[in-house]
Amino acid sequence: MIRQHQGYDIESFEAGRGLWHARIRRADKTPIMINGYAFPTLEVGFAWDDPDAAIDDAKRHIDRFRHRWETPGAVQVA
Repeated sequence: MIRQHQGYDIESFEAGRGLWHARIRRADKTPIMINGYAFPTLEVGFAWDDPDAAIDDAKRHIDRFRHRWETPGAVQVA
């Protein structure tokens, strides 16, 4: 299941039986920059019991941290 939020794609995935997490990626496929390091995706969240809860958690991460995720410039590979 993939959803979009604020210019990001969010994909929920099951990591173990009934343990849902979320993967965040920029919709334009450019890397997410954190302190000068490029990340193609971020995996966030707790082991939620359903995919919608994982998506909601990822949306909260985007709303809280996206202002810190720099636009790619000088890239260091993580």
